[in-house]
Amino acid sequence: MNICLYGASSNAIAKSYINPTEELGAKIAERGHTLVYGAGAAGLMGAAARGVYSRGGKIIGVVPSFLQVDGILFKNCTELIYTETMRERKEIMEQKSDAFIMTPGGVGTFDEFFEILTLKQLGRHSKPIAVFNINGYYDCLIAQLNNAVHKQFMTQETLNLCLFTDRADKLLNYLEAGVSEPAEARIFKNLE
Repeated sequence: MNICLYGASSNAIAKSYINPTEELGAKIAERGHTLVYGAGAAGLMGAAARGVYSRGGKIIGVVPSFLQVDGILFKNCTELIYTETMRERKEIMEQKSDAFIMTPGGVGTFDEFFEILTLKQLGRHSKPIAVFNINGYYDCLIAQLNNAVHKQFMTQETLNLCLFTDRADKLLNYLEAGVSEPAEARIFKNLE
């Protein structure tokens, strides 16, 4: 299974976020899955990639060519795909992935997560989505989403389209249970 991971790219992140994300990456590889991500060497993106790499897993990095700068990209990607724009990057990551994980991050991570969740809500894909809520990072987001449901700006069904958990094994079990066929097969079926 190809698992897309969204997450922070900052070097200033505490080890209490880095270490669990690196362990998640290791578990992704140990379970025989491929990491699809933004090709970053730093932050939680880099941590996930290092974890996958440490266990001999496959890594597909997707990055706009303007980010091809020394020290920015993870040098041990199995495959590196360059795009012209961030929008194209997100589209390729979505097409190549069977499931999605959001780790802690900032504005770019939020953008990626909410786009993929919106597309699922609209029936444009049926791939599982999970949020790795390390150290309660997304507790305020969970409260905001519950508030949106309570005030009828979104439905509980939409909120149920993803899993929030702080446990890597539970997250991966959820993703594995929700995938029945590879992304390429689903794309082909959508074209028929």
